[in-house]
Amino acid sequence: MCNLYSITTNQAAITALFQTTRQSEGNLSLMSGVFLECPAPSIRGA
Repeated sequence: MCNLYSITTNQAAITALFQTTRQSEGNLSLMSGVFLECPAPSIRGA
C-alpha cells in the first residue's frame, strides 16, 4: 500500500480546524508519512 497521508501543520491549527475541546495526544510532531504500522492521531465525533 502506498503512503497517501502526511501531517504538515501544527497542533494548534488542527485543533482550530476541527474545533476540538479535549486534547489527549500530547506533543504532536510533524510526520512526513503516516504508515499503517506507526501510531498517528485521529479525531472522532461524539
